[in-house]
Amino acid sequence: MSDFPFLSVLTVAPLVGALVVAFLPRSRPELAKQVALGWSLLVLVLSVVMWVTFEVGGDRFQFRESYTWIPNWGVSFTFAADGIALVMLMLIAVLVPLVILASWHDAESSKRSVPVYFALLLVLECTMIGVFAAADVFLFYVFFEVMLVPMYFLIGSYGGHQRQYAAVKFFLYSLVGGLFMLAAVIGLWVVGGKTFDWQALSQVDISTGTERWLFLGFFLAFAIKAPFFPFHTWLPDAGGAAPAGAAALLVGVLDKVGTFGILRYCLPLFPDAAKWFAPWALALGVIGIIYAALLAVGQNDLKRLVSYTSIAHFGFIGVGIFAFTTQAGTGAVLYMVNHGLATGLLFLVVGMLIARRGSALISDFGGAGKLVPILAGVLFFAGLASLALPGTAPFVSEFLVLIGTFTVNKPVAVIATLGIILAAAYVLWMVQRTTQGTLNPALTQIDGMKRDLNLREKFVVAPLIALIVLLGFYPKPVTDVINPAVQATMQDVGRTDPAPTSGGTVQEAAK
Repeated sequence: MSDFPFLSVLTVAPLVGALVVAFLPRSRPELAKQVALGWSLLVLVLSVVMWVTFEVGGDRFQFRESYTWIPNWGVSFTFAADGIALVMLMLIAVLVPLVILASWHDAESSKRSVPVYFALLLVLECTMIGVFAAADVFLFYVFFEVMLVPMYFLIGSYGGHQRQYAAVKFFLYSLVGGLFMLAAVIGLWVVGGKTFDWQALSQVDISTGTERWLFLGFFLAFAIKAPFFPFHTWLPDAGGAAPAGAAALLVGVLDKVGTFGILRYCLPLFPDAAKWFAPWALALGVIGIIYAALLAVGQNDLKRLVSYTSIAHFGFIGVGIFAFTTQAGTGAVLYMVNHGLATGLLFLVVGMLIARRGSALISDFGGAGKLVPILAGVLFFAGLASLALPGTAPFVSEFLVLIGTFTVNKPVAVIATLGIILAAAYVLWMVQRTTQGTLNPALTQIDGMKRDLNLREKFVVAPLIALIVLLGFYPKPVTDVINPAVQATMQDVGRTDPAPTSGGTVQEAAK
């Protein structure tokens, strides 16, 4: 099975599925949903087989494929996956079927084509897989830009209030970041011997000044995509306007392209520049943690609140990356996975609550748990996971980031810890104002608020809850996959871990 072209098949399969779904009659919405769900489950099965086939401790990049594309430019369809890419591909494979299941009635409520909606979700899955699987810089850039298109239409055509404004803002911000990266990609091709192959470019010796400019071009694109402070303003608008399922993929996967890009391209290709810019990146991460958390506390819109929590979480990921320790780096990658699970669950549950109430305003709720106790319980669990309660998966990654950073930069780790306190404030206050306290009499007059989670919705939340608990108590299967890739990245940067203490080695702690 190691010779099977997993990555190219996984990239193409959702696109084929999207074409099938898009051409189904608009009068057969149920068929479109079933075909889309079945196709996404096929991708999940293939991803599980690939995960089992991956050799922990083997080559850094596995499942490598390369097909000539534009030989005059040195461009090829080259795919390869290390441990970091593999865990992100598995996250995509898990989330997309659940999002499709959770979005069963979203397109119908928007009065637009149901087959097109689910076809767009599959196209989005294709581009997300492609961007994480690409091992050619130009191919990565193509997927990086093309993924904007399906998300633009999901927000602009199927979103809620101010959807067109949010869609255009999302597209323009990402497009500007893409232009910075395009300039850097061209520059890298010139100084790198007219090739886009990642492995060849990682061996190129670049002058200090050129390296810093190229790093900056890539970093700006990834900082906007993530988003890091102060490039974050598009996310609350996009997350607030997007359908709940699309928003779950936006903050659960698409945003991770930014942090993944920093790990895959900024650090290994421009190691000296990465070390030179690291203090600034750490400062942006810490500011983002505190600033976004404070803004989340003051939100009255549920989806905007969850969007601001994501910006704060990305600050932790940024700190973990630029601390340049294996422990913090492993924590950052694990945080990318756990944030996708926890915030994806939170967005989906919030979407279910909003669909029942017909409003996203927190002030329109109050005591909803008395009417929908199971839904309220899942919202509470998702909130606790988002604030990194011990026993949930985000706690493990947040702990690794903070302790790995503390070993090399105590002030940054201490300041970042304040974000944990603020997270408790905005999550618990949100839960208190929506599902606890005195019952809002207006809720009893709404038919939707009399329906608790149905069987389909339970199938959506149950796998995410199980994974969050499992990885909260036993993250080793994932950290074993992540660790070798993170160690190799730290070696590319030229950084080594601090000497081990009596508590054990850094690698042992990361497990």
